[in-house]
Amino acid sequence: MKFMKLGSRPDTFYTNEAVRSVSSEVTSDLIVQVKGSRYLLHKFPLLSKCLRLQRICSESPETLQHQIVQLPDFPGGTEAFELCAKFCYGITITFSAYNIVAARCAAEYLQMTEDVEKGNLVYKLEVFFNSCILHGWRDSIVTLHTTKAFPLWSEDLRITSRCIEAIASKASTHPFKVSLSHSHSRRVRDDVSCNGVEGQRQRPAAKGWWAEDIAELGIDLYWRTMIAIKSDGKIPSNLIGEALQIYASRWLPNISRRVKANREPEGSNSDSDSASEVTSKSRLLLESIVSLLPSEKGAVSCSFLLKLLKAANILNVSSSSKMELARRVALQVEEARVGDLLIPSLSSSSNTLYDVDIVLIILEQFMLQGQSPPTSPPRSKPGTERRRRSRSAENIDFKLQESRRSSSASHSSKLKVAKIVDGYLRQIAKDINLPLSKFIAVAETIPDFSRLDHDELYRAIDIYLKAHPDLNKSERKKLCRVLDCKKLSVEACMHAAQNEKLPLRVVVQVLFFEQARAATTGGKVTDLPSNIKALLASHNIDPSKPPRALSTTTSIPGDDQWSTVSGLRSPKSRISTLRMKLAEDDDLDENDMNPDGMGRPSKFKGFCALPTGPKKMFSRLLSTNRNATEKS
Repeated sequence: MKFMKLGSRPDTFYTNEAVRSVSSEVTSDLIVQVKGSRYLLHKFPLLSKCLRLQRICSESPETLQHQIVQLPDFPGGTEAFELCAKFCYGITITFSAYNIVAARCAAEYLQMTEDVEKGNLVYKLEVFFNSCILHGWRDSIVTLHTTKAFPLWSEDLRITSRCIEAIASKASTHPFKVSLSHSHSRRVRDDVSCNGVEGQRQRPAAKGWWAEDIAELGIDLYWRTMIAIKSDGKIPSNLIGEALQIYASRWLPNISRRVKANREPEGSNSDSDSASEVTSKSRLLLESIVSLLPSEKGAVSCSFLLKLLKAANILNVSSSSKMELARRVALQVEEARVGDLLIPSLSSSSNTLYDVDIVLIILEQFMLQGQSPPTSPPRSKPGTERRRRSRSAENIDFKLQESRRSSSASHSSKLKVAKIVDGYLRQIAKDINLPLSKFIAVAETIPDFSRLDHDELYRAIDIYLKAHPDLNKSERKKLCRVLDCKKLSVEACMHAAQNEKLPLRVVVQVLFFEQARAATTGGKVTDLPSNIKALLASHNIDPSKPPRALSTTTSIPGDDQWSTVSGLRSPKSRISTLRMKLAEDDDLDENDMNPDGMGRPSKFKGFCALPTGPKKMFSRLLSTNRNATEKS
């Protein structure tokens, strides 16, 4: 770190009964009061270099032996004044990045300029500042940091702006070309001494070497510095993002713990005020970081954006900052992890554990931004027909390939997001306060083609049913409408077939499609509960034996056709008829009520409780099926 020494005389200042004085054979004739401290000095050395003291002494009459000068608003306090006074006496003083700002402001206040004497303190400090401080990396940062104590003076003297410009210009420079004066320079020198200069040349230098150093600044100075660095245009956006992440990790740690402590009963008003002040500062800091985020996609990781969103929720930042973070997350939500999306809900109007609404906004934004571009070239206008014909076929083919590649990338992103959403549903399903409407809304944000299978979705539904045992029949049916039984694996089908919490309509659908799948692949359906076995046995289906191949005379209803089963055309299948009958009866059970207000027992429940032999209700259904077949 650079420093400058002025003067040659030894330090003769001393303290006597709370009064600072200087040893001299000449009697003191000037008393200067600086913020409660008193200095017993001499007029000649001070007035010869300080124009302000000259004017004050000339305007005030001398009283008795000493003339008193009061400087209550002196910048830098007693330390800065003593530096200026020692300079006037020629006593040796040392200036560095740590005290140059205070000394420069104090010299300006006392008007120690060239108008009073050549080579005065203002001139010497400016030379040192421009030639040494601004040329050093660490010196510039330390000096900028100390300007916080003198914001107005530093702005008027352009100390702040010059430091920021110097830091911004050095950030885009190779660290070997910068006078670092910091631990980073020591690390670089150690690497050179260990590996040699040639090895250091072959290894690329860390491009973001500056990020940790400027993270020491307060948010106001940091914001201005980052704006200057971004305006320079020489730093890539990903390095800007890394710098912001370093700054956030330093100044926004343990936010949830802080806010939790703040929400506990306060012991005193002073503690409450202190906690509120910390929260306000953190809120300002977070909003400033959001405003500095690069506009390019991928400049910061999705995980970092979601951490900022969690902090924004905890600190209750402005809605505009939240929406901006949600929009940026939507651009790269396929990179997210399920844990990152579990954003705590602190809303007083909702008792849910997690903020599902903000995730819904993210997913909706993702679907809007992920629209696939057209895969064919637009029609040409009549006026441009001849011009378009002049283009080569290779250019048109290239555009089509690029368009299809973008469409494929969008489709791939949707497949990734679908897996993330299903994992997210499994987590939020455990929340007993989560409304059914929000669970379904999250599940339906992803288009059906994005889910290659529905196993994870089924697991989420199963968890939700276990966590919400009070759901009525209609709500359970509504929940299961998002499930596609055709996309369940064999293991999921076996679990669903024995799941007593599912509506029987869904169980029958699962059995129907699993039986059809087993028939086409030569497999078998085993390990079924006794009531399900009875249901299959009543249709002459032995689950312990491989089912015979389905003939072309059987069919599946149009809305439930399974893409891997072909040739099922006739509507005479007992299984399909049974399924349709069960579905119709289930719908009737939902609407039909006894006059006393009590609903009729569902036929599905009867089937769920079937013993080893078929019930009368089952025989009635078969007879109905037989009559319908004879009439046709």
